[in-house]
Amino acid sequence: MKLSFPLAAAFVAILSLSACGGGGGSGGTSVVNNPAALTKTDISIGTGTEAVNGARVQVNYTGWLYSAAAADFKGSKFDASQPGKPFTFVIGAVGTNESVIPGFGQGVTGMKAGGKRTVLIPSSLAYGAGGVPGAIPGNNGLVFEVELVKVCGSAAC
Repeated sequence: MKLSFPLAAAFVAILSLSACGGGGGSGGTSVVNNPAALTKTDISIGTGTEAVNGARVQVNYTGWLYSAAAADFKGSKFDASQPGKPFTFVIGAVGTNESVIPGFGQGVTGMKAGGKRTVLIPSSLAYGAGGVPGAIPGNNGLVFEVELVKVCGSAAC
């Protein structure tokens, strides 16, 4: 992921801030750009090895801001893996250079290599109230289309 270091740093910050709770009033009737829960929808089911917690995996992905008003909830595109260079991470890893936001790892868990899936991630499993300055507004959910290229297990990919 192009934002991998900032994403990891933001993830650690979110974990630190999550114990602080949230404030906020009940003003206005603005559109909520945040899904209520993590949702996984398979586009195609793979036939390879299943991705499980602790496994190192390679994925191709595209990420959009969640938009309640957009088709398929896909708002502005904010990130994508580089063509021909799958992104590698460890499912469930925390605070390492191979960790991702919780919702992304949870969204890939259970996929089989070769499969494709759309994942809707609430902000509580993404970047929370802080967002990522200049890229992801606070309290905004995310949409990812993910292709699981390879499950490497505990070995390097």
